[in-house]
Amino acid sequence: MPDATRPLRRLGFLTIGLFDPANPAAGHQSTLQIMELGERLGFDSAWLRHRHLQFGISSPIAMMAAASQRTSRIELGTAVTPLGWENPLRLAEDLATVDLLAGGRINPGLSVGEPMHYDTVKHELYPDSAELEDFSYARVDRLARLIAGETVREFSGRQGVVEEFSNRVEPHSPGLRARLWYGAASRKSAVWAGANNFNLLSSSVVFPEKDQEPDFAQIQQSQIRAFREAAATAQARGPARVSQGLVVIPTDSASPSQREKYQRYVDERTPRTRAPQGPKGMLFAPDLIGTCEEIAEQLYAHAGFQEVDEAVFALPFSFDHEDYVQILTDIAGKLGPVLGWTPAENGHDRQRAARPTP
Repeated sequence: MPDATRPLRRLGFLTIGLFDPANPAAGHQSTLQIMELGERLGFDSAWLRHRHLQFGISSPIAMMAAASQRTSRIELGTAVTPLGWENPLRLAEDLATVDLLAGGRINPGLSVGEPMHYDTVKHELYPDSAELEDFSYARVDRLARLIAGETVREFSGRQGVVEEFSNRVEPHSPGLRARLWYGAASRKSAVWAGANNFNLLSSSVVFPEKDQEPDFAQIQQSQIRAFREAAATAQARGPARVSQGLVVIPTDSASPSQREKYQRYVDERTPRTRAPQGPKGMLFAPDLIGTCEEIAEQLYAHAGFQEVDEAVFALPFSFDHEDYVQILTDIAGKLGPVLGWTPAENGHDRQRAARPTP
């Protein structure tokens, strides 16, 4: 259980970046302002969800590029980018470009699998190869190899007077490969991530094994331990990182109307956490709401949280800008310190200062 001898070392937040379809620019600007606020409040990282054909951010990479020019310290990540929608080679180019613009602050979170509602979009996404596309772990492994700078082709060198060609993805960003994360909700994915040199994003959804009791926290704990066991012999770049993400809604400085709104949101979502969902028995973690002291007590008792020293708390969906300001301010000013976390100050990132140069 976390205590004064094992404080929370890093703290971030995750947002979906919703917008009004009649005025999408306003929602995107709000998300960028929230990321700027996160840096001012001392958060270590800001993460973006990835949504396609919905009213949420469809291009986190573009948003991270914009945020990289408005911030100087906070790390920027995706949680997660579903690779079924992406060409790994083109994605590798984009991620490296933004990482260089950000000064090595990008943390791409990834997942594989067939895109959601694939039958409704495959004719546009892959009109000539929909039945041939590989949505297995091989797809994310290919992206990782390209980001690492492995050879794409044998051809390279000068052609003509000024054309210079490379045999690897350009630009290359040293250190980016070590900052790749995998979003795992099953033991199989957690083990694969550990064995293949990825960091682990553990969120508010898990898939239990057939012999496991439907206890979210215990299942998450077992997945994190399985990841670390697999990573112990595979990681060649130092200890693997694990981050846990739960929805937390502190109410310390909330107005009465905000508290009523927040509680209604939690009450509407709570029933889905009481039993496994769907054919795979998916389990959702309950949202944590209350004062920062009350939330900290719940986190200390959470078996999954007891395994980590990094957390990325998810902001609730569909709240207003001022709600997110209040929630982030309470997390950074009250909840984080209760958990032993210290905000970064004066633009100084204590973790980056201690990190060896790639």
